[in-house]
Amino acid sequence: MFKNVKWLFLDVGSTLLDESIAYGHRFQDLAVRANLPYETVYETALAFYKENKKGDKETAKQLGVPLSKWYSEDEMLYPDAEKCLKALHSRYKIGIIANQEPGTKERLARHGILSYIDLVVASAEEGVAKPDHRIFGIALERSGCAPQEAIMIGDRIDNDILPAKEMGMRTIWIKQGFGQYWMITRETEQPDSTVNSLTELCTLL
Repeated sequence: MFKNVKWLFLDVGSTLLDESIAYGHRFQDLAVRANLPYETVYETALAFYKENKKGDKETAKQLGVPLSKWYSEDEMLYPDAEKCLKALHSRYKIGIIANQEPGTKERLARHGILSYIDLVVASAEEGVAKPDHRIFGIALERSGCAPQEAIMIGDRIDNDILPAKEMGMRTIWIKQGFGQYWMITRETEQPDSTVNSLTELCTLL
């Protein structure tokens, strides 16, 4: 299925970095602002994610309170991330295509994985964000990689899988974080393969 692949492009949030604590922090802020129990806010957000919506943003809108800042300091490297990247980097070039706040390279360096990454294309620095095809085009152009020789790996069907497929890339959906609750409703959203962890990804590739 994945013959003649030269580059792997990965998302960051809920793909390499576990965002569960950061989301919990944001939900706690919403709970305080709305004067509601944390569990109520979490369940409301989860219901929105299961409807293919952005749960945190929709919950804030429904409650009529502002969405708090993103706590990037709460992000943690998935336990199998470094081992997986090291193994994959021995066989492929590895790039990042991600919607991130400024300083993505520095954060990846702090997490100890930048040495396994050959190219970082992040929305804050590029001025364009997924699912816009242009950010994928930037990554392909800088890598010198044809779309059919690349795989996009990410947790979001709407931001990662769908636009990458439209660009002619192959795709792997990693079902981590809230993106795992996405309900596929049409053929264009169907990834080439699905895994539940980075460990499974390494086994697949």
